[in-house]
Amino acid sequence: MLRKLELKSRKLEIDSVDRNEMTARVMNYVNSFYDELPNQPGIFGGDLPEERSIDLDIDSCGKDIESILGDLKRHVDSTGINLPSGKYMGYIPGGGLYGAALGDYLAAVTNRYAGLYYVSPGAVKIENILVRWMADVVGYPESSGGTLTSGGSISNLIAMVTARDALTVDLNQTKKAVIYLTDQTHHSVNKAIHIAGMSDFSVRVVRVDSEYRMDAAHLVQTVQEDIRNGKRPFMVIGTAGTTNTGTVDPLTEIAHIAGENGLWFHIDGAYGGLFNLCPEGREVLQGIELSDSVSLDPHKTLFLPYGTGAILVRDRKKLFSSFNASADYLLDYPDMNSEWSPADLSPELTRHFRGLRLWMPLQLHGTDPFSAAQSEKIRLARYFHDQIQSIDGLESGGYPDLSIVTYRYVPKSGDPNVYNDRLMKAVNASRNAFISSTRLNGNQVLRAAVLNFRTHREHIDLFLETLKEETAKLNCV
Repeated sequence: MLRKLELKSRKLEIDSVDRNEMTARVMNYVNSFYDELPNQPGIFGGDLPEERSIDLDIDSCGKDIESILGDLKRHVDSTGINLPSGKYMGYIPGGGLYGAALGDYLAAVTNRYAGLYYVSPGAVKIENILVRWMADVVGYPESSGGTLTSGGSISNLIAMVTARDALTVDLNQTKKAVIYLTDQTHHSVNKAIHIAGMSDFSVRVVRVDSEYRMDAAHLVQTVQEDIRNGKRPFMVIGTAGTTNTGTVDPLTEIAHIAGENGLWFHIDGAYGGLFNLCPEGREVLQGIELSDSVSLDPHKTLFLPYGTGAILVRDRKKLFSSFNASADYLLDYPDMNSEWSPADLSPELTRHFRGLRLWMPLQLHGTDPFSAAQSEKIRLARYFHDQIQSIDGLESGGYPDLSIVTYRYVPKSGDPNVYNDRLMKAVNASRNAFISSTRLNGNQVLRAAVLNFRTHREHIDLFLETLKEETAKLNCV
């Protein structure tokens, strides 16, 4: 019986001949994907498929690689929103560098555990080098530290827990503690507050100005009022690039207010924080280096696959204090003073070697192309903002801080929200661009999020031509 089980289980180990054949077929698929991509739309046409028509069930015998790739092509890579396309300008992430895919492939094949230094010193060293590099990009001191995460949601959660522990808010103080944010703060922050056990804290929504930035004067006023009422100001959350409009809060002013009042200053920089790598971004992001913690998403501004985030904390000892742990079965784990283990700096013990997907592209290309791509996206957004001024019927939002532009169609009569929804659907139906909308002050506005590394001037010009054609049709209604 054991021998029969062994023979079956050995099928999981693929020999070199079959491995080469499978790899060749996968590479053919990859090359076809890349060859077809320039001509593909930002969103595939047609209605969503019926759930029952997607036959991707698991069976007991397995399938050949060609059949599997056919299923991927039919059900995954030709339906829905096409994020890798240069015409994709709907939501923030896009792209996916090939070098990052190679890094993921190697990490999966070698299956190194990147949680504890003594298990895989090289893997942990690479991740710590990446953390230090990102800390240098945002201007954090040598005392800072952090870890790679799955994205901004987990990064924000780690920041909440670290701040809670560092400022020692006990159960008797929770109803007095106050967190300050704006209505433009990403919803993952509110989720993190809840998960971190801080639901009893008071949350103050600070006013925003006409460009949807936190009103620093109102923050001061609100903090002082809370102090007079016996409250304990605890944390202020600024945003380095809001999801709705891409605007950046007045980070330097907020930092000074936080310092004067003993507040932990966290910045949600998931979208915009790493724009500090390029000169246009640094000009807007002044003050990011003054925060106590910042969340970052390399899968956005460094164009990596989904699932690549980071949290940085000015004082890494506070991060370690919140998340380090031990167990009897880790008795063989020696003390390592030279390197910090990621498992001691986050909730994750089991974690894959996600750093290779960032380290590999940086090694292949260096930092200059990343900085240039970021500058290009900011300049493309500003170019788009300038060009839509001449399109009859369109009204632009504020001048873009980073790479998101808001705008809306203003009809001569009728409900503007209805017309903007119609315009968005018409643009997406043209397949020349994929855009999205949001709501500001009760009004539906359209968004162009220019952040795919494959998006260039030609894609923006095609988008502008499409907008001209579709708004001309609306003007005749």
